[in-house]
Amino acid sequence: MTTTPFFTYSRTALQRLFDWKVRGVRWIEIIGVALVAVMIVSVYAAKAAAARESSRIAQLEQDIRENGQRVRLLRAEVARLEQPARLENLSRQIGMGPVEIHRQAEEAQLPELKPAPASSTPVSAQPALVETAPEDAAVAPETAQ
Repeated sequence: MTTTPFFTYSRTALQRLFDWKVRGVRWIEIIGVALVAVMIVSVYAAKAAAARESSRIAQLEQDIRENGQRVRLLRAEVARLEQPARLENLSRQIGMGPVEIHRQAEEAQLPELKPAPASSTPVSAQPALVETAPEDAAVAPETAQ
């Protein structure tokens, strides 16, 4: 009993695979043509996807340019609306003017200028909001830090 080495057996099997023919065409050529067709289809699909992404990028770039132009126009309009001469003219039209120096109040006069409470409840019946306000004001800066 002679044993044939594995290498010799695999070479004959491989040789038989290459020589196998289907209707006069070798099987390996059919596989090669199929692989080339698969590669062509995949390249076409990748190219179509790249074209879609390219058009999307172009659209986004155009949107960015349009938004930039809108921002510039809005900034120009804000600058026009904030012109001091325009605001002064508008304030004169509605009767506003600068505050005269004798109409300004000192810090000691502020309690006298406070309007009377609108409700008929006595001041002692209202909660003492004025007393708690300085404590809240003292606590707020500490919690913010």
